[in-house]
Amino acid sequence: MLEELRKPGEECGVFGVYSPGHNAAYLTYFGLFALQHRGQESAGICASDGETATVFKEMGLVAQVFTEDTLAALPGHLAIGHTRYSTTGSPGWKNAQPTFRQVADRSISCAHNGNLTNTESLSEDMGLSGVTDSELIAEAISRGITTPDAAGLEESVIRSVKKFEGAFSLVVMDQHHLIGVRDNNGYRPLCLGQLNDGWILASETAALDIVGATFVREVDPGEMVVIDHTGVRSFRPFDEEAKPRLCVFEFVYFARPDSRLYDRDIHGVRQQMGRNLAAEQPVEGDVVVPVPESGIPAAQGFSAASGIPYADGLVKNRYVGRTFIEPTQLLRDRGIRLKLNPIRSTLDGKKVILVDDSIVRGSTTRQLVKMVRDAGAREVHLRISSPPYKNPCFYGMDTTDTSKLLAARMEVDEIQEYLDADSLGYLSLAGLLGATGVADRGFCTACLSGVYPTEVPLGLNKFVLEDA
Repeated sequence: MLEELRKPGEECGVFGVYSPGHNAAYLTYFGLFALQHRGQESAGICASDGETATVFKEMGLVAQVFTEDTLAALPGHLAIGHTRYSTTGSPGWKNAQPTFRQVADRSISCAHNGNLTNTESLSEDMGLSGVTDSELIAEAISRGITTPDAAGLEESVIRSVKKFEGAFSLVVMDQHHLIGVRDNNGYRPLCLGQLNDGWILASETAALDIVGATFVREVDPGEMVVIDHTGVRSFRPFDEEAKPRLCVFEFVYFARPDSRLYDRDIHGVRQQMGRNLAAEQPVEGDVVVPVPESGIPAAQGFSAASGIPYADGLVKNRYVGRTFIEPTQLLRDRGIRLKLNPIRSTLDGKKVILVDDSIVRGSTTRQLVKMVRDAGAREVHLRISSPPYKNPCFYGMDTTDTSKLLAARMEVDEIQEYLDADSLGYLSLAGLLGATGVADRGFCTACLSGVYPTEVPLGLNKFVLEDA
């Protein structure tokens, strides 16, 4: 398969709608468009008209999965949706979400963003094998429904989430209720919005904007919200006090620049990262060039702080997405040029400061440096608006294999030599947290610092529950 611009992948984007008078599936469809960056392997929607819940999910991008016909077959005022990037379980239709269970006359559907760290014990307790953590979540909730009344789903979610360890932001529904819940550390984001007399749950505020909803607030770490015809009710299902640890990579890379987290504008924070980077890692150069798209705000900040001109030197082909077609050897050899192409007039004869948000595996960055040199750059100085990514993540990013993390096996000078850069400078962790302006709100920095908020199983990987 064609190598992509390899950033850490995250599971996933979730969206939920309870909006009488609206077609919830159509709103969810547009919401998933806004969350497409959080997962490109599969997409799905479950919708309810108050009597029947219907699920449609398929491999591919949102625009590939859904048509007018498929959306028309998902009637109702209540829906949840999901875009997936696998961090537990391999890509494939059986692992696409939302998950679905039928319990007597109750239809239960769940969509999950995050990664559980106690999947093996949960799997043993429930007598299941070869399933994802998301399937385990759905199974636990469906098995916990012991009463036929409306409180059954609420009570089951409250009981079930206490058994889950790790990262989870969930949207759950039956025919009548929409529930959102975040783990007690709030690793993954979830926000609440209002649309006329209806309500929206979404991974990011940008998804509220696209459907015309008004941002109300973030769902707190350790909070569960229940939405039905009576409005929104809040619960605190966990026995321990919440300890917010939002993934810092939401600010570095994952979240859309037009979203907000911790009441901070993502685009503005990334520009400040660039300004801090210029102060910490100064270098003489002729032009500051971003690696699109995620390196653009930091490059703007670096340019503003350093006084070195900013210019676009790499053009991204926005029409090359995930492909399931095996490319020819020629295309594999040319690799990254299907995604990016240099603007020679910007680079030729220049001392180029190339700004990106992170280096994870390093192979793509190495190709980028070579591409810029081949376009005539006299020098290439890499500046990275986050610290070295050297530790595996167990909370929802697909970086559990330490051997594939460049900074885990090389020092900065060795990385510079491997990438064939004239210099390499990273933003410090203090500089990164300082750029957010809300360092005291609580972050998980385990992938950068090696400090894990919870105990993690060192043997955990994305295929841990796969059948042999």
